[in-house]
Amino acid sequence: MRASKGWKLPATLIAIVGIIWIFWAGLFHAKPEFRTTLISFSILSDQEVSIRYAVQRNDASSAATCTLQARDIKKNIVGEIEDEITPGRANFERITKIPTRSAAVTATVSRCRVK
Repeated sequence: MRASKGWKLPATLIAIVGIIWIFWAGLFHAKPEFRTTLISFSILSDQEVSIRYAVQRNDASSAATCTLQARDIKKNIVGEIEDEITPGRANFERITKIPTRSAAVTATVSRCRVK
């Protein structure tokens, strides 16, 4: 009894499409629109956190908004602001204060997006 050879063509086509998709996804997501780096944060009081972060963006000619968050010991968000970034340089650092409703233990850059 001979094994059926009908599966080889569909398997080959699926493998080719899968490999092409992996290359496309890798190239498309290799250079995101924004890249942020948390440099430091300091707890100023129970109601305020200072955060220093760096932003690299592909298109320096458009305005952007970065969402900054402060979290407590249980990882609940206790403070959040939208930091407005004007058109200008592609790479820069910012220092911003985040008001909080209770004591925070950490601060993060949640995301940046074009306005």
